[in-house]
Amino acid sequence: MALMEWNDSLDVKNAIINDQHQQLLALINGLHDAVIDGNGAEALGKTLKGLMDYTEYHFAAEESLMKTHDYPDAVAHMEQHEKLINQVRGLLRKYDSGAPIMMINVLMFLRDWLMDHIHIIDKKFGDFLNTKGVI
Repeated sequence: MALMEWNDSLDVKNAIINDQHQQLLALINGLHDAVIDGNGAEALGKTLKGLMDYTEYHFAAEESLMKTHDYPDAVAHMEQHEKLINQVRGLLRKYDSGAPIMMINVLMFLRDWLMDHIHIIDKKFGDFLNTKGVI
């Protein structure tokens, strides 16, 4: 069973952003599956690196839309992006150093961050884009 399932409550009314959010869910669910299968330690580094790469790509896409459409809350939104990037970088450094990492804590952190970010921050941005005719 997946840690997170895509549902209508996650729809930000923008197809590109929704598709990217689904990819982020898939990455986190992949780590969850690996933990369940007993392969979490092997999958953690690969997942964190993949998450880092895809998150940077996704955030760049969102931030480009923010700039293009003069999103008034862009600075605060981008600060949230930077905060996550720094936290994932910290996890990667910890992983690369060989320090012990509690998989369940990583999974819960990623799940909670993504769900909160989509439900609060990205939905607000999606509503703004809709007022500009961007869907």
